[in-house]
Amino acid sequence: MTKDVKANNKPENDDNERDDDPVVGYIMRALQYGDEVSPNHIAQAIARDRAKEHSPSDFWRKFMTAVRQQAIHLARKGEIEIVRKGKVADPNDFKGLYKLRLPKK
Repeated sequence: MTKDVKANNKPENDDNERDDDPVVGYIMRALQYGDEVSPNHIAQAIARDRAKEHSPSDFWRKFMTAVRQQAIHLARKGEIEIVRKGKVADPNDFKGLYKLRLPKK
């Protein structure tokens, strides 16, 4: 399920650190509904907001590294979980396809 994530729709409980990096905001907004989200959906949302008329169709790929780096940072802080093959992955040591979700309570 793809969610539209816009830069203008900030969650009410944003702290200053999240305001520093817009990618963190995109990640947290994508996860606010509690679903697992693929990082490419987040990168695509960023690309939609930043694309120009002449941007290539795969412009979103440019944002994949930033999404991964910020996801790792947030997972280390315990704000999100990185999920691989249905299990929570170690943010310091994972490879391959993954999804993001809020921590299970």
